Amino acid sequence: MNIGTASRQSRLPVKTIRYYEEIGLVRPLRGDNGYREFSQADLERLKFLQRSRSLGFSIEECRDLLSLYEDTNRASADVKAITCQKIQEVDRKIAELKSLKRVLLEMVEACHGDDRPDCPIMDDLSGRERTHGGKQH
Repeated sequence: MNIGTASRQSRLPVKTIRYYEEIGLVRPLRGDNGYREFSQADLERLKFLQRSRSLGFSIEECRDLLSLYEDTNRASADVKAITCQKIQEVDRKIAELKSLKRVLLEMVEACHGDDRPDCPIMDDLSGRERTHGGKQH
C-alpha cells in the first residue's frame, strides 16, 4: 500500500509516517519507482505507534515497546514496567497542573476585576510587588 493509504488506515499524518521512517521506527520497502510500499506489518506498527503516542509514550518509549511487541519471547513484566513508569510520570504531571491551578486561582482571587488599571495578576506576572494606593504590599 502507498503512504496515503497507510496514513488513512493508521490515522497518522503522512508527515508523521515519514518522520517515523526517518528515525527507523518503520522501514517500508521502496518500489522500482522509488515510492514507499507499506506492508500489513508496517501498518500494524504504525497503528501501534499511533495508539502508544496517543497514550503519551515518548518516541524512545515507543521504540522500546515496539521492540517488545515484536519479541514473542518478551516478559510481560517488561511491558508492565514501562507502563508503570508512564503512570508515575502522569501522576507527577497531574500534581504539577494542580499546583499551577492553585497559583492561578490565588492570582484571580487577588484581582478585583474592575475598571481600575491596578491588577495584582499583572504585578505577579511582571515580578513586581503589588501596590495599592501608592504603597507596596
